[in-house]
Amino acid sequence: MTVNPDNSKGTAKPLNQMAVAIRDLHPGYFAFVMATGIISTGTSLLGPSWLSRVLLVLACAGFLVLLGALILRLIFFRSSVATDVRSPERVFGFFTIVAGMDVLGVRLGAAGHPLATATLAACAAVVWIVLTYGVPTSLFFTRQRDSVLAGVNGSWLIWVVATQSLSIAASTLAPVWPSQDGLLAPVAVGMWSIGLVLYLLLIALIMVRWLTVAMTPDALGPPYWILMGATAITVLAGAHILSLPITLPIYQATAGFVKGFTFALWAFGTWWIPLILVLGFWRHIRHHWTLAYEPTLWSMVFPLGMYSVATLSFGKVTDLSFMGPLSRFMIWVAVAVWTLVAVAFIIRLTRRNSTTAHDQPTNSAVAA
Repeated sequence: MTVNPDNSKGTAKPLNQMAVAIRDLHPGYFAFVMATGIISTGTSLLGPSWLSRVLLVLACAGFLVLLGALILRLIFFRSSVATDVRSPERVFGFFTIVAGMDVLGVRLGAAGHPLATATLAACAAVVWIVLTYGVPTSLFFTRQRDSVLAGVNGSWLIWVVATQSLSIAASTLAPVWPSQDGLLAPVAVGMWSIGLVLYLLLIALIMVRWLTVAMTPDALGPPYWILMGATAITVLAGAHILSLPITLPIYQATAGFVKGFTFALWAFGTWWIPLILVLGFWRHIRHHWTLAYEPTLWSMVFPLGMYSVATLSFGKVTDLSFMGPLSRFMIWVAVAVWTLVAVAFIIRLTRRNSTTAHDQPTNSAVAA
């Protein structure tokens, strides 16, 4: 692969297809790892186990490929990364890196690899610290005149998802290293609390955007499914906290609050689903918006899988039996949607490759 640094501004030598893909890599593409990892977790709990293992392999492979592409992008296309950082519509997509690492790490922990969980969680925590202070600072101080309100969308809630994923990782590791549960359990509850407050703040900001800025089909994209996905992962984080040993002081101090708020968020997340479907109908049917593959579609798959796992986990820890059948239904919805998005991605990739092959003689002549 031949790569020209910062060729996005135009240099003498054109980029090949792989270099263009790396340059234009969507910051939220790690949502593929999130979606595949959480559905792997759901199928490991509900079956079939073979599908869970296949999805785990795909999640690991996708993570490695995306991580390599991200590193190359940071090295060779820093101006493209800087453009994404300055864009309120795209910058919060970088939080999928954190969530992707944690979701994959927790799944690997369930498969008997706690060291992988700890390693990925530690890396995710570092990235989260950089992003959680760097992104708001960038939006606060680099945009002195124009408002970012028009750029607010559902992807901003990936900040919540990333925060809650760290809570889940900490509560997952607490039983593995009981000698450290006095530290890991408060971290789990603390991150859950931060994620909860962030959700309340950001959902209010999104509602203000809806009511003050004209809504267009282009703006109402798949990331708005994270309105439900952020509540779902908060529910799962709450369920993990409620599974901690009841002898821990942090459990005794917060269990009642966590249980009550977790159920409230589960109900609110369930309430979101019909409304998001109506908004999707408005976008694709009323305004004839073409339903085609785009990277943000993985941000729609992830909430469906997370809702299933969160519902199952919270139902078990609270003995709410009606949640079991609902989680089983939703996991197959998630699998079906994951399959459709994956097929759409393969079709688009195949068409792009065939187009490139068809144009190859012309490109060669130009290069010559």
